[in-house]
Amino acid sequence: MGKSALIVIDMINTYDHADAELLVPSAREALPPLTRLIERARAEDVPVVYANDNFGQWRSHHGEIVSACLAGRYAELVEPIVPDDASLFVVKARHSIFYETPMSYLLSQMGVDHVVLCGQVTEQCVLYSALDAHIRRLRVTVPADCVAHIHRDLAEPALRMMERNMGADICTGPTVAF
Repeated sequence: MGKSALIVIDMINTYDHADAELLVPSAREALPPLTRLIERARAEDVPVVYANDNFGQWRSHHGEIVSACLAGRYAELVEPIVPDDASLFVVKARHSIFYETPMSYLLSQMGVDHVVLCGQVTEQCVLYSALDAHIRRLRVTVPADCVAHIHRDLAEPALRMMERNMGADICTGPTVAF
C-alpha cells in the first residue's frame, strides 16, 4: 500500500467571480466537514496540498493569494482552512490540478499513489482533476460532503462519473481511509 495525500482544490478563493453567488452557499455547506478532514489529515501526518488558481496574478505567490482571500468579502470561508507551515501549495491556471503544474512530479517524489480530492467545483475542477489522476494511475477518493458545486443538478452526475468511469471511491469525510 502506498501513501495518500489530501488535495484541497481552489478553496483559497476571493469569490469575486461570475458564479460566486451560486457557489458560496455550497462552499459554506462543505466547509465544516472539509475543515475536519484537513485537521484529521494533519493529525495523521498525511500531506495536505493546496492546488489553487492564482486568479491571473502571475507575479503572486501563495502567501499573497491567501492574504488577498483573507482580506476579501468571504474571508470566513478561507480562515478555517488556511494552509499551515507543513502544507504544500501548487498554483494552477486551468481546471485540472495536473494541467501544466508540477503536481505529478510532487506526488511521485512523495511516493503518493492515492489522492483524496476535496474543494471546489465538483462538476469542474474536481471532476477534471479526478480524471487526470485516474489517467496517471492514482487511486482517487472524493468525499462528497467536502466538495462544493455551482450547479447542484450537475454535481451528483459528476460524482457518479468519477465513481463509474474513474473508479473513484465516493464517500464522506469521516469515512476517508488515508
